[in-house]
Amino acid sequence: MKRKIFVIGSVALWLVGTRSMAFGAEILRLATTTSTYETGLLEHLFPPFEKKHDVKIHIISVGTGKAIALGKNGDVDVILVHARDAEDLFVEQGYGVHRRDVMYNDFVVMGPVEDPAGLKDLKDAKEAMRRIHKAQTCFVSRGDESGTHQKEKMLWSKIELPPQGSWYLEAGQGMSATLRMADEKNAYVLVDRASFLANKDQFRLALLVEGDEDLFNPYGIIAVSPYQYPHVKYELAMALIAWMTSPVCQAMIDSFEKDGHKLYISNAAQQIK
Repeated sequence: MKRKIFVIGSVALWLVGTRSMAFGAEILRLATTTSTYETGLLEHLFPPFEKKHDVKIHIISVGTGKAIALGKNGDVDVILVHARDAEDLFVEQGYGVHRRDVMYNDFVVMGPVEDPAGLKDLKDAKEAMRRIHKAQTCFVSRGDESGTHQKEKMLWSKIELPPQGSWYLEAGQGMSATLRMADEKNAYVLVDRASFLANKDQFRLALLVEGDEDLFNPYGIIAVSPYQYPHVKYELAMALIAWMTSPVCQAMIDSFEKDGHKLYISNAAQQIK
């Protein structure tokens, strides 16, 4: 059974940590994407670390934008996210330290089986978005400043066609909820491959576009800066980073599958820039 997600304010987070410490349990607060939580990856990776370090990781599952905001506020100890430009800015502004690559997958475009915008078998994500815009066929966006939403906005920006109108809907929710909404509307949607593979049997939408390098989706882990926030559990955060980038954990990432398909590919050794 999945662990409880904590999506709470800074004061409540502090109280949770204080109460847990009173009972002798060490708590490490991690803000991460909905996709890493919803796919079950973290339940696969964290138990050996928790056992070794006698720690419980409190997972705050939100979009990347909100995860980074929690880090900027000092409400968490470490973040695991997927928006490289925003990650680099987080470090440059002094909020985070020691960013490391962990893994990657890619995004795909899903849509109606009948494909009214004519996307099937396209390898060019920008052309796919251009055709959706021209047809003004229903598209469901995360709309939440998550890594997925930021990738989508980048694609719209590259074709210089702002999405607007009744055909463009914003879910403002996590990936699974956004997929459900797109399925209900029989709409197009941008989704990370792990979420697609974990949910594909639940929806009628078809995978239409994949394979463009613009759809590359790397994940990075960053400790919140102890210089900015002396109260953060920096040593534990660094221990988690060491675990996530270790050969053992990297092999666990590669072994995490759904129906014989890898959801993520490890890349800590490569350290993509």
